[in-house]
Amino acid sequence: MMTKGVYLDYNATTPVLPEVLDAMRPYFSERFGNPASPHLWGKEAHDAVESARQTLAQGLGVSPQELTFTSGATEALNLALFGIAYAYQHTGKRHILVSATEHKAILDPAKALAARGWEVELLPVDANGLIPPDTLKQA
Repeated sequence: MMTKGVYLDYNATTPVLPEVLDAMRPYFSERFGNPASPHLWGKEAHDAVESARQTLAQGLGVSPQELTFTSGATEALNLALFGIAYAYQHTGKRHILVSATEHKAILDPAKALAARGWEVELLPVDANGLIPPDTLKQA
């Protein structure tokens, strides 16, 4: 067990706010159904997810159908990268630019797209971690 330290991994996991824990507690102990299941517990969980989707959509000023919930950042990034690539494939635009400093959650789907015929270009960064404008223009 750690005695003292400074937690610097907030990009991976963060503590849950007390208000969030209070709101979610019933779904951890009593209303724990799988939202995709057809039974009573599943329906209750499904209704809770859809209610949250509606509330979030209202707050963002979008329709609920525009929101997709994922299990985390890696799934969301895969969905975004593959979705954009396949949405543009019929246009002939199959050139993807990726920063050399990208997270594995971007690099891995980019490699998978390269294996499927997309041209993936890894752009170098300068000493400040930025892509020089001329490098971007040439790409």
